[in-house]
Amino acid sequence: MSGALRVVAMTPAYAGDLVGWRYPPPYARYDLAGADPAYFVDPANGFVALVDDDGLVGYRSFGPDGRVPGGAYDDGALDTGGGLRPSLTGRGLGRSALAVGLAYGRERFAPRAFRVTVAADNARALRVVTASGFVPVGRFAATTDGREYGILVRPEPGPTS
Repeated sequence: MSGALRVVAMTPAYAGDLVGWRYPPPYARYDLAGADPAYFVDPANGFVALVDDDGLVGYRSFGPDGRVPGGAYDDGALDTGGGLRPSLTGRGLGRSALAVGLAYGRERFAPRAFRVTVAADNARALRVVTASGFVPVGRFAATTDGREYGILVRPEPGPTS
């Protein structure tokens, strides 16, 4: 990684890169193989790219894409999800990538709270989000594959008067 991490618009080239990412076990379930790159570029799906001076580092999503089928969701928080390039995972970059994404989300959407849904066995992701102020509010089994997930929320400070 080189230079400051920043959020930019998702481009067709970045989206094409994402769908080629392959993660090692046990994270291979996060591969986007077979996904249509156009999905990530469509603004309605809420994806943005995380880049540095060398190019694409990761991505963030804001909105319903961050939800997992089977979870109980309401409109009290903005769902966000994301990922890092496989070669960059496990290097301690998760907190800064999340912080940059949340700063963008705060500025763009001004949510009352952010919500993340994380696989219960993804210890690395759970460490990142809890260290970033997210607190568990529920658990459920996904209707797609029965895998356990946790829902975590981080309230955002309200406007000051």
